[in-house]
Amino acid sequence: MRVGVGSRNPAKISAVEAVFGDLDKDPEEVGVESVAVEPGVPEQPFGEAETIAGAENRARRVHSSRSDDSGYELGVGLEGGVAEVPGSDGLFLIMWAVVTDGETVGRGAGPRLQLPDSVARRIRDGEELGPVMDDVLGESDVAKKQGAAGALTAGIIDRQEALEHAVAGALAPFVTGFY
Repeated sequence: MRVGVGSRNPAKISAVEAVFGDLDKDPEEVGVESVAVEPGVPEQPFGEAETIAGAENRARRVHSSRSDDSGYELGVGLEGGVAEVPGSDGLFLIMWAVVTDGETVGRGAGPRLQLPDSVARRIRDGEELGPVMDDVLGESDVAKKQGAAGALTAGIIDRQEALEHAVAGALAPFVTGFY
């Protein structure tokens, strides 16, 4: 099975590889390839709808990116964003995954983590989460490493693990007969 991931981000690629590696298949039967595609949403998606749209755009674009007969059987898109959550006082980190074979579309979400007020304020003022976390932590490319999820949970769950949950949820229509 050939699986295209609509991103060059190492954490996203590793998350997809881990989930497909957990399937009851010979790992050599699954090839995961990274393809840079445009998500079609702002650099900092704000809200559930915008974040889901980014993931779906990535999945559909990577799935249709190969025009030959050896195209991808599944396209996977992952998008991280921020959202106000009804019933809470804060801004939350969210993540969504979409898997498609061109007809069926599966969607899954990762955990939601409330952002510290100081970070949320900067995001609401127009900054992007990745650079804000780089600044707060005094590091670079946090989004390609442990991510905000890893930093905010002291490593209990990192970005890859959080994304794995989203991918597993999005894969559900393809691995069970319930849909």
